[in-house]
This record gives sequence, C-alpha cells and structure tokens, in this order.
Amino acid sequence: MKAVRLHAAGDLRVEDIDPCDAPAAGWAVVRTTAAGICGSDLHNYRTGHWISRAPSVAGHEFAGVVAAIGPHVTGLSVGATVVADSRYWCGECEACRAGRTNVCASLGFVGEVCDGGFAEYVALPARLLCRHDPSLDPVIAAMAEPMAVALHAVRRLAAPTGDPVLVVGCGAIGGFVALLLSRLHRGPVLVADRNPERARLVANVTGATVVDLDAASIRRALGDESVRHACDATGDGRVLKSLLDILAGGGSLALVGIANAPVEIDLNMLVERETALVGCHAFIDELPDAVAMLPDLSPQLQRLIDAEITLDDVPAAYERLLRGEARGLKTVIRIGEAGR
Repeated sequence: MKAVRLHAAGDLRVEDIDPCDAPAAGWAVVRTTAAGICGSDLHNYRTGHWISRAPSVAGHEFAGVVAAIGPHVTGLSVGATVVADSRYWCGECEACRAGRTNVCASLGFVGEVCDGGFAEYVALPARLLCRHDPSLDPVIAAMAEPMAVALHAVRRLAAPTGDPVLVVGCGAIGGFVALLLSRLHRGPVLVADRNPERARLVANVTGATVVDLDAASIRRALGDESVRHACDATGDGRVLKSLLDILAGGGSLALVGIANAPVEIDLNMLVERETALVGCHAFIDELPDAVAMLPDLSPQLQRLIDAEITLDDVPAAYERLLRGEARGLKTVIRIGEAGR
C-alpha cells in the first residue's frame, strides 16, 4: 500500500509498504479517506523533535472507514466511518486514572509512536476511533482532531460570556479557536497574525475583527475598551511578552502554540495583575463534541482549506507550507481520490 513515511528530519518519502496485518485484539484497521497536515507534522519534519521510531507513517489528523476489527472490540463494526484520536496514552498512570489522558506520563502521538494516517490503511487501537456521520465529507471529518484541540483551548480559557477575546496566530488552531468563539462565546473576537492575508481570511470566515498586536489598535476596535482574555496559538516568546503587556488585570491567557525556545517573563506581572497563564495540551474528552459540531461548521471550514492534494503530493506540500506559501489554514489529503 502507498504511505508517506518520515525516516529522519528532512527525510519524508512516499513509499509502497506492506499492507496492515489482521488487527490484534483490541485493534482495528481503517481505510483512510482523508487526512490533514498539521503544524506539528512540519515541526517534526524540520527538527526531528518527536521522532521516536523510524521510519514511521506520518499524520495524526485523519478520517476513514473501518476495514477490519480484532477480537474483543465492542461498539465498532466494519464499514463505520470514523475519525482518529491522536493521543496514545497508557491508561494506567495517575493522570490517566484521573481522566487526564492528555497529560499521561508516557503520552505519545499517532504518527510518531505508531504509524499514522498518511497511508491507504492504518492499524490503531479501537479505543482511539470515534464515529462520525457517514454523510460528512471526509475532508471535513479529518478536521475533528484540530477542532478538538481548539475546543479544549476555548474551555481552558474560560472567558466570561460576552467579554472580548483576542486570538493571536491565525493558523489552523488559532483560526478554529476564533471560529468556535464566534459560535459559542457571544462576545467580540479579535484576531492578530503577522500574515495580514491570513488574518483577513479568518476574520471574514468567523466575523472576527483584525487588530495589530498593540493596546491602541485593540482599544480602537473595542470602542476604547481593553481586553482581558487571549489565546496564543503561535508559541512565539515575543508574542507572549506583548500579550502580557497588553492584557488588562484579572484576565487569562491560554497557551496552545508550540514554543521553539525557553521564554523569560516577569512573574511579578502575573502576580500584580492577577493574570492566569493557562497551558492547553491536546484535548481530554472534546473529540466527540468536536465531531458533533462539524456538520454545522462545514461551510466555514471549507473556506479555510488551503488545498486538497494526494499522498504523492505530500512531500512537496511540506516544503511549500514551510516556505509560508499557504493561502488557507489547512492542507488536506484525499486518499484514494484525485486531489485538486
């Protein structure tokens, strides 16, 4: 079968590999129908940061159809349309026993610790599969995983209903956070990004207002009010420092971006302004809720797609995305179908 495998940093290959074996007890084989390229996929390709086995089939955002199930699998049948949970947790550590599988002591991710979805078929523990409506376009279904990440960030931020919220970074997660806030929060949503074209796209799709990352621009957008709550989807230390300067006291800042270097901050600022700094890692139980939201959000999500490609196109797409040439937020792979 055809698959896209990461062999080392900078070494991504489209290859023909052996098909999946009959699934073991508790596992299932899924015929993949669509997958999304994530910023963390690009980060791993560029740096090798999370390579724990090689070669490994990449991809943790994907949808498919159950092709086979192993012994002792319940609640799942051949032919079911499913999306994959990206988190590979142990189920035994203290965090897992407390229901916090996203901070499992040995947490890994599909596409790293086991083969992922950039292939015609993938074998996974059945516990990682979540059903979706078969009428849903697989390309939209494949966005369930990043939508769950965004939903977790919105819930962790917990901004009071109606309060303005600033989202910095209009990649897929930031864009999805803005989209969810526009639907769930019922307050002004502001977006900022160093790429003005991308910020305008997110604003047009979500109804948010584009601002510069400074207090004066935000006050103009809010009628001379300030903002107390924000979500950083960049992982950039300079953005973090700017946000802490901008946010009014008594607010919160949710961090969902992946940082590339340590950041020095003035802890007294957090104390004196009583600002809550909230880490957001993957998601806990948000995947089914995200799946349920997809049909209603489908028109907006279609507008955020950058390109639809095939498995053969993935290495070139990685390079294009790393050059910053994307016009949309999400490049998606239709597997077994022609891209466009």
